[in-house]
Amino acid sequence: MLSSYRQIFAAPGTLAFSASGLIARLPISMTGIGIVTMVAQTRGSFGLGGALSAVLAVSAAVLGPRVSWMVDRYGQRRVALPAMALTIASASALLASARLGAPDWTLFLFAVGMGAMPSTGSMVRARWANLYSSQPPRLHTAYSFEAVVDELCFIVGPILAVWLATAFFPEAGLALAGVFLLVGVVLFTAQRSTEPPVHPSAHRSGESAIRSAGLQVLVATFVAVGAIFGSVEVVTVAFAKAQGDTASSGPVLAVYAAGSCLAGAVFGTLRLTGSMAVRFLVGVTAMAASMVPLVIAARMHGTGGLVAVGAALFIAGLAISPTLITAMALVERLVPAAKLTEGMTWTTTGLALGVALGSSAGGWVVDAAGARAGYWVALGAALFGALVAYAGLPRLRGGLDRAEEKAEELTEALG
Repeated sequence: MLSSYRQIFAAPGTLAFSASGLIARLPISMTGIGIVTMVAQTRGSFGLGGALSAVLAVSAAVLGPRVSWMVDRYGQRRVALPAMALTIASASALLASARLGAPDWTLFLFAVGMGAMPSTGSMVRARWANLYSSQPPRLHTAYSFEAVVDELCFIVGPILAVWLATAFFPEAGLALAGVFLLVGVVLFTAQRSTEPPVHPSAHRSGESAIRSAGLQVLVATFVAVGAIFGSVEVVTVAFAKAQGDTASSGPVLAVYAAGSCLAGAVFGTLRLTGSMAVRFLVGVTAMAASMVPLVIAARMHGTGGLVAVGAALFIAGLAISPTLITAMALVERLVPAAKLTEGMTWTTTGLALGVALGSSAGGWVVDAAGARAGYWVALGAALFGALVAYAGLPRLRGGLDRAEEKAEELTEALG
């Protein structure tokens, strides 16, 4: 297994951009929970913190793809550094406003500005694609590695943000997220030798990558996948509280991510054949099927219920990374290289919107019908995702066929 991962880091500069990308990605998982924790302590309102987190998610959904479009057109360094500076300035103003007791509307204003945070994960994957697009097995392994890194970020980031805010001072979690973003982006953009080339001529039409029918299917499916993640997180905390052991919610959710990490690590060593579109459909279907044991496990009471939910979440986690890895590989095939960063950012945008929707829906159902009923939101989202993937299978196949035809035409022209 390790030999497969050693091979991808044989190219000069790969370890540097991947490691700095990890640092720059940590704030993604720290900002939302950092804002909620900070506002809950400074203003005594979880509702205000949740609303700010939702505004940040919507802002990122609007601004993120545009920032990535500019990255593809003008280059990672030229765009990521100003976008990072705007994000940190907005976060600093938000921290100051919260500390000084400024009106609530100022918090929302600065939360909008934080939505300009550059999508480092997409930029890292664009570098891998630039290096290994002609070597699909290595690109598959690289994408698998980055999926595991994403999971680690979402395990460590929220725990670190909450711990800092509660152990030191309310703004500590969000402040450290800003430090990570500054250090990570500066180090990442300093790696000039591996930065993908820009293709200004490819952007003259002004068309967005989202015009790709196949990418639209992936983004719509990712909204459903994000809703699974968002609802599971909220409902699991509520379920643990209902069992009288709120502190166990963290370890139980960590088990969910651990299952995904394990599956991603193994998946990256496999040499797969067959249709990528079908593989994606199988993955989304497996995610839907894995929600059924979770709904059943939630019917148990006490410690046994938490153990059963943890076991069900571990099994459910096994389907996550392989599905997300396959989706990123599909984006690399469906979207022109000149628009790859934007294309990948659209998928993460769909995921973020889904998380916001799933969190809200899960919270509403918990309040109305109890924690156990909340897991039906995850199941419903998973079934919707599977239906979208199934209905969109012809679009994915058609997009792959067109991409293959263009590649063959280019090969013939160069030959």
